[in-house]
Amino acid sequence: MAAHVVVGVDGSSPADGAVEWAADDAVRRGCALKIVHVCEPWPGDIPLQTPPGFRDSVTEYGQGVLEHAATLARERAPYLEVDTLLEAGGVTGVLRREAEEAEQVVLGSRGLGGFAGLLLGSVSLALAGHVDTPVVVVRGTPERTRGRIVVGFDGSDHSAVALEYAFEEAARRGAGLRAIHTWQMPVVGPGALVYTPLVEDLLAAERQVCTDALTPWREKYPQVEVERTLVCGHPVGVICEASAAADLVVVGSRGLGRFGSAVLGSVSHGVLHHARCPVAVVRA
Repeated sequence: MAAHVVVGVDGSSPADGAVEWAADDAVRRGCALKIVHVCEPWPGDIPLQTPPGFRDSVTEYGQGVLEHAATLARERAPYLEVDTLLEAGGVTGVLRREAEEAEQVVLGSRGLGGFAGLLLGSVSLALAGHVDTPVVVVRGTPERTRGRIVVGFDGSDHSAVALEYAFEEAARRGAGLRAIHTWQMPVVGPGALVYTPLVEDLLAAERQVCTDALTPWREKYPQVEVERTLVCGHPVGVICEASAAADLVVVGSRGLGRFGSAVLGSVSHGVLHHARCPVAVVRA
């Protein structure tokens, strides 16, 4: 199959939202959409005791899930090339394999995978940061387009990849970009005389980190309007608050905060759980 976006479905409402988001994304990218449903193995020895026709009913259900998803995608984007895949196996393993040839993978925030009761939220956590392809987890899809992308960065190589993805996405959508860099106060003794100069030096250093990180991408994408936000606070709270006014949040899969206090892997995990719009996790 040519360039395509992969979306995993399981018949749940969150998966429907992921299909619609993925269809829009495929159109923006000018590529096809591949819809994947995985029938997971039944736990224990139950397959040996299944009545006649049980396996056929599982396959029929999976085909129904795919047909429903394909209909949603074609209603959303009538001229979009849509392909489907029904496969037995482990959801995570199949989607990781499919991610190897995809532009990106799109998943719902929560749902039941196959018949084994695997939460799709667990699948998204198993994929995000573990595959080279960007993984988008669709949750809290805004009712209207807000024309803004939010990206969190800390100056690490991992967050540089997130910045690249965010600038590309903003340019593709014709959206503005809010780039958020957070920092935390150092711990000093009470009444320390050096506290004020230390904070001033720290703030100046963080401003320089922002400038160094953003300048190459601003030069490459001059059409993208950038709002730089430098905040003293925890990145998860700041980014999730900003997500309320965004179409998409972008985070890197891993990186270290300026004082080693904030591991970006933990940040991406927190944002995935609490953001109020779709989240893209990009791995270096």
